[in-house]
Amino acid sequence: MPYAYVVEDHRDTANCLAQWLRLFNYEVRIALGPLAAIEALAGRVPEVIFIDIHMHGMDGVELARYIRRDPRTADVALIAMSSDTQPSLQERARLAGANGFLAKPLDIQVLEDVLHAIEQARVGRPRPVAARSISLPAAWPLAP
Repeated sequence: MPYAYVVEDHRDTANCLAQWLRLFNYEVRIALGPLAAIEALAGRVPEVIFIDIHMHGMDGVELARYIRRDPRTADVALIAMSSDTQPSLQERARLAGANGFLAKPLDIQVLEDVLHAIEQARVGRPRPVAARSISLPAAWPLAP
């Protein structure tokens, strides 16, 4: 069963996304904020991490940079999320290592498409996900 982290500082949003991921047969761990995420990453490494961009303390962009610097997590698929969809924010997330960006409120169909694209990119794993193109749905603004 694939494993996902949801890093979000709003419990209701985190729980909703976790429920949706479970519908798609993902095992899910919720980290309520960036420090909880860093602690969680010391354990099991997930296949995908959903990161809220605007969090207290360390924002999601800085957390993405941290994740990419760690050799254990450098190839994990990172999906940035925010209700702030300004192109400059999306670009910051991409430059920090995000494979994609989802606008809030999240859409379950777009989530399904993104999960499918991530799964397809992992087939065969000739290179880490972070280092290669992923064929993403049109609704995913950061398609490489």
